[in-house]
Amino acid sequence: MSTINKLEQALAGTKGLASQFKTFALDTDDQNAKQMFNQLSQTAEDMVQQLEGRVEYVKNEEPQYREEQ
Repeated sequence: MSTINKLEQALAGTKGLASQFKTFALDTDDQNAKQMFNQLSQTAEDMVQQLEGRVEYVKNEEPQYREEQ
């Protein structure tokens, strides 16, 4: 598996994780759990942004990963 594929797989998984944490926060009435899940969701969203930046960097630096327009 190429580097870009691994990065994109990690990105997709992290987006899914952030979404799950948001759902958990909405599904609970426990305020401590809600706060924890919201914090975890925000952390995952921060990771998504970092991974998106890395994917773009790799695509720009490595010609074999550039998408044809």
